[in-house]
Amino acid sequence: MQTIKVRTTQNVLIDYPIAGLFDRILAFVLDTLIFSAYFILAVSIFGALNFLGTWLIILLYLPIFFYNLIFEIAMNGQSPGKRAMGIRVVRLDGDSPTLANYILRWILWPVDVLFSGSVAITFILLTQQGQRLGDVAAGTTVIKLTNPGMLRGQAIIQSLQQDYQPQFPQVIHLSDKDIALIKEALAVNIELGNTRPMEVISEKIRRLHGINTDMPVLTFLNTVLKDYHYLTSTL
Repeated sequence: MQTIKVRTTQNVLIDYPIAGLFDRILAFVLDTLIFSAYFILAVSIFGALNFLGTWLIILLYLPIFFYNLIFEIAMNGQSPGKRAMGIRVVRLDGDSPTLANYILRWILWPVDVLFSGSVAITFILLTQQGQRLGDVAAGTTVIKLTNPGMLRGQAIIQSLQQDYQPQFPQVIHLSDKDIALIKEALAVNIELGNTRPMEVISEKIRRLHGINTDMPVLTFLNTVLKDYHYLTSTL
């Protein structure tokens, strides 16, 4: 399975599989159904009110025209269809795409969907990292978000050295549920850019286990995971 290393906000690289052609086609179909339903509903409503005209139809079409660009920027590389299929746009170096990357993908999207999407399908099948034409131009690809918590745990264990010194030995008293919540909070931050879950669980751990540190939340939670995996692996 072809994978790409995705860089987390803590500069940790985690392998994610390249999204398959089937997942990407289904995501496209779902997005098409969503904006088609919007357009049909909007035209029906304004038509019933006798407000329908050429300029209004053009105005109603604009959200469809910018659909992919707006959602991928707002949803960290995902459209509603991609979210449903558990896939996301990333740069080839593993970082989150920039505004310029998203715009390049969007500009070439009409070319990719030519001939019933055969241009996009051909490029995805022939390129090593599953890139459509827009991805090639933007330096991006699409990954499958598979159980990031498990992948993160594996990456942490592999990164620990034999002479590692835990900074917070109290974390050995954390439960499996606590560790799962930490991993889920970190995954939410990676996928959605939402830091609130991390802040809540970080405050809970510091308070309940008497940990006094000025570490940023992200650094603290990653250190807690490293300490926990190290301490429990030596039992």
